[in-house]
Amino acid sequence: MNVENLLIKSLKDLFSIKMLKYSVIPFILSLIVIYFSFFILAGVGLEQLGNVEVSTAETTIQNGIPHTDTFQATLAGSSIIQFLMNYTVTSWIASFLVYTIGSLLMLYLSIFISVVIIGFLTPFILKELQFRHYQDVEIIGYSNIIEALFSSIKWAFFMLMMFFLFLPLYFIPVINIIAFNFPLYYFFHKMITYDVGSTLCSRDEDKQIKYFNSNSLRLKTLFLYLLSLIPFFIFFASVFFIIYLGHTYFIELRKIRMKEV
Repeated sequence: MNVENLLIKSLKDLFSIKMLKYSVIPFILSLIVIYFSFFILAGVGLEQLGNVEVSTAETTIQNGIPHTDTFQATLAGSSIIQFLMNYTVTSWIASFLVYTIGSLLMLYLSIFISVVIIGFLTPFILKELQFRHYQDVEIIGYSNIIEALFSSIKWAFFMLMMFFLFLPLYFIPVINIIAFNFPLYYFFHKMITYDVGSTLCSRDEDKQIKYFNSNSLRLKTLFLYLLSLIPFFIFFASVFFIIYLGHTYFIELRKIRMKEV
């Protein structure tokens, strides 16, 4: 099946009643998690701003005797913000940084959360896909909760390590875009291929599909990741990601088992 037909078929499946119902779950859960995460992060930020100590010292000499005058003050977070907003330039810079950094953090956080949440719905989505198109392909699966949890933590750790390792690249134009997105794409690719592969195939079949279709899978997950960068798109499209990749795995799995007969 070519890419265009696969895309059309996946979209038709997405707009079926059952798949639309599944789409509502990650949307609502992601919004709830991001809502609380926003206020937690905002509270931490304001708390850090709320205890800024300012200290100055001035030494003068009178009649050959040195005198030191000291000044200490604590600026509250609201005072700092008010100070910044009193000036046009600082107000513009502060607003730009807050909205830009905040929007980026929320975007990447939404991708991370949606990928984790959709993992719990993957078996149900793939069973529906099997019922609609692949009743001749048996779902085996090999994953378990402990393995899935360990793998998720491992990939999240590598993702964070890459974020720190790529830190010097963030100051280089164009390259910084790739350097910032690559760690999250790595996590996205690992999670979504694991969710689909471990649900459908045996461990050996999953290895075969990933080995003989490695480039194709990377291109498809890259395409899906780029779609997820569209603001708010990830909230509705996470089910589509499983459908799109699920078709790929079902087709390849059918080929493998036909050869074995």
